[in-house]
Amino acid sequence: MDGIKGVIIMKLGIHAFAWCTKWSNEMLPLINKCAEFGVDFIELPLMDLEDFDASSISRRLEEQNIKAVTSTVLSGDQDISSPDKSIRENGINFLKECVKQTKAVNASSFSGVLYSEFAKKDQIAPTRENWIHVSESLKEVAVFADDFGITVGIEPVNRYETNMINTCEQALELKSMIEMPNIRVHLDTYHMNIEEKSFYEATKAAGEDLIHYHLCENDRGIPGTGTVDWDGIFRALKELDYQGYAGLENFVGLAESMNTWVWRQLAPSGDVLLKEGVKFIRSMQSKYGLS
Repeated sequence: MDGIKGVIIMKLGIHAFAWCTKWSNEMLPLINKCAEFGVDFIELPLMDLEDFDASSISRRLEEQNIKAVTSTVLSGDQDISSPDKSIRENGINFLKECVKQTKAVNASSFSGVLYSEFAKKDQIAPTRENWIHVSESLKEVAVFADDFGITVGIEPVNRYETNMINTCEQALELKSMIEMPNIRVHLDTYHMNIEEKSFYEATKAAGEDLIHYHLCENDRGIPGTGTVDWDGIFRALKELDYQGYAGLENFVGLAESMNTWVWRQLAPSGDVLLKEGVKFIRSMQSKYGLS
């Protein structure tokens, strides 16, 4: 899906969590579903590596002509911002294993909440020491990932899910501390709706460091039905000549074993939400010459 002369091609995909709360080989048909929806890739979660069968996934991806990207979040015993060296080492080892699994499914992009515990309950701002721990840990991961040709995306999330990286500006600050070219930025419109002053300005600020974009409505329902400034986003993507990944990370309703914080039905079904979402995003791609 590379750009061709005179055309900018943004790669559109869907996060597996739109259908499931945990990945296993039982979820392999979701790759077929992505092919049915006419998207370019599936985003695979790497939270439960013991159930991640890279060989089976790779075969199914090849059969369906679908690409993959991967993402994850850190748990408390993997928090690389921690003052506890053993916890940081555990997190580094986990992220390195995620890099290996990313390569094993022939993907080149790995991102997520890679800088501290997801949904951490801290009531204080991170210290300079925390930032140093994160930058040093992620630099080790980035050096490791570079040997595999993997780019690592820092995803800012909202203040209720982390006290560490909430904005694009903070993600870029962390990138500058790490000083590795394969460290990039992964934006998410759901979180941006809370934390950014402008969808357009934050997207432009990411610039050439933008590698992945989660396209969510403000309530995580069907894109185009809420308050997100889609024209601002796509105008910025057009000005950036964006040819990276952009995926729907939407949730239809209540889910088990996963912090979605969705307590009501957002669409009649997951398929309806995603079909309508893909239709809307494709229309925005066409409007701004990104397809």
